[in-house]
Amino acid sequence: MARRSVLRGIVGVLTAVAAIAACSTGSGESAAPAPADPALVETVSGTVRGIVAPDHRLFAGIPYAAPPVGPLRWQNPQPAAPWDGIRKATASGPRCMQDLNGDIELGRQTDEDCLNLSVWTPAGESPDPRPVMVWIHGGSFAAGSGGMYDSRRLASRGDVIVVSINYRLGALGFLAHPSFGPAGAVGNYGLADQQAALRWVRDNIANFGGDPARVTIAGESAGGMSVCDHLVAPGSRGLFAGAIIQSGPCQAQVGLPVAEQRSLAYAADAGCPDPKTAAECLRALPADRLRTPIWYYGIGEDQLSGPVTGTAALPDDPVAVFGQGGAAEVPVMMGTTRDEWTLFVALQHIRTGRDFVPAEYPQLLAGTFGPNAHAVAVRYPLAAYPNTALAYAATVTDGFFACAGHRWARELDGAAETPDVYFYEFNDRNAPAPEPLRELPYPVGASHSLELRYLFDVGGASPPDPGQVALGEQMVDYWSAFVKNGDPQVDGQPAWAAVADGVMSLQPDGSRMTGDFAREHQCGFWDGLR
Repeated sequence: MARRSVLRGIVGVLTAVAAIAACSTGSGESAAPAPADPALVETVSGTVRGIVAPDHRLFAGIPYAAPPVGPLRWQNPQPAAPWDGIRKATASGPRCMQDLNGDIELGRQTDEDCLNLSVWTPAGESPDPRPVMVWIHGGSFAAGSGGMYDSRRLASRGDVIVVSINYRLGALGFLAHPSFGPAGAVGNYGLADQQAALRWVRDNIANFGGDPARVTIAGESAGGMSVCDHLVAPGSRGLFAGAIIQSGPCQAQVGLPVAEQRSLAYAADAGCPDPKTAAECLRALPADRLRTPIWYYGIGEDQLSGPVTGTAALPDDPVAVFGQGGAAEVPVMMGTTRDEWTLFVALQHIRTGRDFVPAEYPQLLAGTFGPNAHAVAVRYPLAAYPNTALAYAATVTDGFFACAGHRWARELDGAAETPDVYFYEFNDRNAPAPEPLRELPYPVGASHSLELRYLFDVGGASPPDPGQVALGEQMVDYWSAFVKNGDPQVDGQPAWAAVADGVMSLQPDGSRMTGDFAREHQCGFWDGLR
């Protein structure tokens, strides 16, 4: 979620197999049909050839919408053009355009023509259609890609189908310039991309062995925030049957007036200051001129782009709707990590080589909590923490993630007619982390994003120990059970009660339900500041 640095992983490369053609005997009698080639699948746009491995299949880089270029830039996605013959689907498609700052690939493998997705399936056929998880990547709505998330473990061990998607990012995905369309109908192009991908799943997933009636949307960080939006967005209704929100800052929305003001300023900085001609001017710019994100919401110095409320696509702030009982009536699993914000103070150290000092603490709190800064400083005194960075990280972890997420879960759980809501805390404070995070002068603990390595093969971290391997297997089992059944119960694993009865603490020394979450994160204090 940081402005200049987002953790990335590497998708593994698999091997391809050849197609088998059906044939008949020369005797005049029909032979038994040859088995269908598992590497070939028909979609509404044409046939794709994927990869078949012993424990899974992968169909990568499939376009789900037309390239959003030229006159389609800053328009809602249009259907993908059909193709003749067989389309190779063995490698991830281009990432969407993103800022060069913090991009370890320096803009390589990015393109405006990026609306593609990948489908991971278990090996072999199933007597019944399999449930589906659609994964929405994080990255502040300004970075990342679906191709980062190797989903073979969820597919093979969990026996579910996983679809990972790309969607437009930054200015190309969320600029809300009033010249783009009628009042209230601008912005949210990246959100519309996600909805188009969900419609593609509805229309095509049966041919991959999936059940279009059992689709769970899931995401982490900005991807989790996207799931919050889909729970209340009119255009998302009926496209999913369950939701998983991982470390999603659902409160990080911006209203249309602010978004339009910032979009006008963005256009002027790009050389298109006249609102009457800005749409034509902006669409004529090279895509590289539009890599810099439009920033809408800040947590301290860290910024997000993203969806705009008060619009036709997202009329209401999801957090307000949660409290009013207006969200989609589907089962929800959501949670946070024990030390969310340590990632971002760590990134500050990595970027600058220095850490926050005690004299900066009041300024940090004022910039993050405004008029509540003094109350936060009293509640989180510096003397209670090893250093300023960890003290500040604790305030943001508790105030923006842990207690906020727990409150939303309880509100969703308490809404009439809504199925149970389940809440977790990822609590492995020795979780494998990328090397830069292991070289800090303080531990990052169970920071933002580190739980992803327990579900996906994203690479780039120290190897797990046996207890962490077991926790990863347990988490895959819990997540896939939720995708299958709408609740995360797994035979032989600790029972997971709804949020009204506690929080599941996910730990390598034994996961368990706990009633101490609100006390440990001082949620009574934070709820009182609302």
